[in-house]
Amino acid sequence: MAATLPLLAAAVAAGSPAVAAASPQGHVVAGGKPAWTAAAADRGQTAASHTVNARVYLTGDQAGLEQYVAQASNPSSSAYGHYLSPAQVQQRFGATKAQIAKVVAWLNGAGFHTSVDPAGTFVSVSGDATAAQRAFGVKLHDYAVSGHVYHAPAGATVVPAAVADAVLSVTGLSDKPTMATHDDSLPGPGAAFVNAGPMSGYYGQDPAKTLPKAYGRTVPYVVKGYNGHQLRAAYGATASGKTGKGVTVAIVDAYDSPTIKADIRTYAHRNGDAAYKAGQFKQYDPAAWTQTADNQCGASGWYGEQTLDIEAVHAVAPAADIRYVGAASCQDPDLIDALNKIVTSRLATIVSDSWGEPENGSDPASDPVYNNIFLRGAAEGIGFYFSSGDNGDEVANTGTKQSDMPASLPYVTAVGGTSLAVGKRGNYEFETGWGTGKASLSADGKSWTGFPGSFHGGAGGGTSARTPQPWFQNGIVPSALANVGGKGAKRVVPDVAAVADPNTGFLVGQTQTFPDKSVKYSEYRIGGTSLASPVFAAIQALAQQEQGFPLGFADPAIYARHGLFHDVTDHPFGPKVGLAEARVDFVNSVNASGGLAVSVRTLGQDSSLQATKGYDDVTGVGSPTAKYIESYNWRAIP
Repeated sequence: MAATLPLLAAAVAAGSPAVAAASPQGHVVAGGKPAWTAAAADRGQTAASHTVNARVYLTGDQAGLEQYVAQASNPSSSAYGHYLSPAQVQQRFGATKAQIAKVVAWLNGAGFHTSVDPAGTFVSVSGDATAAQRAFGVKLHDYAVSGHVYHAPAGATVVPAAVADAVLSVTGLSDKPTMATHDDSLPGPGAAFVNAGPMSGYYGQDPAKTLPKAYGRTVPYVVKGYNGHQLRAAYGATASGKTGKGVTVAIVDAYDSPTIKADIRTYAHRNGDAAYKAGQFKQYDPAAWTQTADNQCGASGWYGEQTLDIEAVHAVAPAADIRYVGAASCQDPDLIDALNKIVTSRLATIVSDSWGEPENGSDPASDPVYNNIFLRGAAEGIGFYFSSGDNGDEVANTGTKQSDMPASLPYVTAVGGTSLAVGKRGNYEFETGWGTGKASLSADGKSWTGFPGSFHGGAGGGTSARTPQPWFQNGIVPSALANVGGKGAKRVVPDVAAVADPNTGFLVGQTQTFPDKSVKYSEYRIGGTSLASPVFAAIQALAQQEQGFPLGFADPAIYARHGLFHDVTDHPFGPKVGLAEARVDFVNSVNASGGLAVSVRTLGQDSSLQATKGYDDVTGVGSPTAKYIESYNWRAIP
């Protein structure tokens, strides 16, 4: 099933009667000079005739919406679980028709062509740089960045006082792309990926006796990839007896794999998952796709992400309905549209999102827009789950220690990652925080070169520079993590965690293209917090089934239950006991014709981040258990 988000023309004639243009005495809104602009990169004022396409996002009673969500999401409140319909949310907290008309008149008067989206959440504007300066009281300048020239505001974005109560944010005044990435380099059908052996069926099954020891002991080969039965057993889903029946989980990614229906059904059949029932899986796509080239969003690279998300949710919550909502591209406006589709239509009550970007690379003007979507969703009983990232503290990736967005925003549940050991009978053996060191086998095969090796991926986490500490983290998140930089307590991520380490990862099945040009279904192991997010979202589907009504924004309930999670640390057997696995890869990613690459992968070494007792910035309050799921049998706080 497909749905589109057409724009409703509101007023298109430039020069219509309008509210006065913005002045320095107006109201400053998000959407001003980006952090990436610098004086040395400034190439002067943007040509007056240069085309500007932007969005003016609308708001109504934002404070009232936040207050409502605080009560509806708090298990200690008498209003807990009292949710509204989309129409009620818009009526009580959205911009009124009069406010929208006033905003449109102001923008038309500045020289913009305008159109209002059907849900009344934003106004699209198109015009030139002169119109932008007239409307927002700011000049646009050209900036040279990484071999490209982009325009952006040279100062604050200002709106007239007469419309300030209706304007949430302005995005698009900068044309520098803000592209989300899926949180692992997932192979798409354009290029096959095959795991090499030896591999273990469960953790520790096959010891690498012919390879050098690590940390003084023989290490096991990596697992083949856990299946749904193993994950359900390890995280308490089997013991809970819940399947997600009656719950709908939405998944948002960019694009939509042309083979997804066949792939997920084949995977379920081959791996013992429940067959999909009629109507259990539905797709919602936009009218057209954009930015599909490899040097843009790389559409085929998102197919693997989508496949992983859907197969993981179904494996852990086999009776839950799944709604896939494909964004037209990986850029913020299209991802926002996909999320907005879920909220305005209330397509689901649990939403998994395996994408994001470093905080410094994200657009601050998008923060209030995302927040507004998550708040409106929370008022309807919808909870959003975001992967925390796959680059640890981001220093190796960006040179700067930072968390990821949108995971660091206040009204989402950020999901970090672990390395998970599942035993022979599906028993939970242990977890560490996901943080991998990689060292290759020496030429003589007698040692690991540079052991424990260099950082090779780990769960994202840390302290946000932009988001204040939410109330539910106070008293649980250590002050040493929340108070960084001397600017008051900030939000720390993640909130929770689940399996993410690609070396203790999940088996997925996907149609891929092989070197001989054959296109066929195959299975391989994968991970990343791209896996952790749908796994935890599926666990939440079980908890919601247990509770009997939507969890909504779940963080307050999660932190109230922090003692019911696995308290994951980097050293589950003591500080002197290191853990590692042996891994063999095909050099050409497909077969042995190009040779084999042998390496050892360490556990629990996540850049500067550490998984410790209690809350930490690798695993949050920990990973789920049967007791956590079953705790939703009652409303009392454990």
